[in-house]
Amino acid sequence: MGKGSTYNVPYRRRREGKTNYSLRKKLVSSGLPRIVVRKTGKYVTVQLVKPDVKGDKVVTSAHSIELRKKYGYLGSLSNLPSSYLIGLLCGYKSVANNMKEAVLDVGLQIPSKGADIFGVLKGFLDAGVKVPFNEEIMPDEKRIAGAHIAKYAEQLSSNPEEYTRLFSAHVKRGLPPEKVPDHFAAIKEKITSDFKKPSKKS
Repeated sequence: MGKGSTYNVPYRRRREGKTNYSLRKKLVSSGLPRIVVRKTGKYVTVQLVKPDVKGDKVVTSAHSIELRKKYGYLGSLSNLPSSYLIGLLCGYKSVANNMKEAVLDVGLQIPSKGADIFGVLKGFLDAGVKVPFNEEIMPDEKRIAGAHIAKYAEQLSSNPEEYTRLFSAHVKRGLPPEKVPDHFAAIKEKITSDFKKPSKKS
């Protein structure tokens, strides 16, 4: 650790590797709410956060467990397809709260092309939220839908031992990995229908 009379101790969250304050300052100065993505080994949490003088205010949020409990999603809750779906869900919630523009806060994550965080971003865009982005970093549509999972499962079909080792969780939940793209499309339709219900006439 640095020493001396001119040394400034970094903020606690910077020391703990939780916050990039220079990036945070740029995002806050935009005046737009931030899309904040937090990922663990099992789940993805997405929040739309609005800056406030008293501290950040969470406007809308969605957790990937909602995909399982509310929409019956049987795939992994922490991969690219689920990241897109949770982004779509939080995006629709944001639009419903009249939040139609935002910026993506990658935090301390290293943004690589096609990463899960950009699946979340694509979900927001498809929900109708305007977010500045570079088309080159977006994941492929087929990959978002899980086509790569289905293809790999088909390739492993001739090796039952390896197939079972890698996809036992999918099979246990009743979702053959080869069917991930179809299941993804069905869940996407459920989420979209939930927010696109025709208003009742009085």
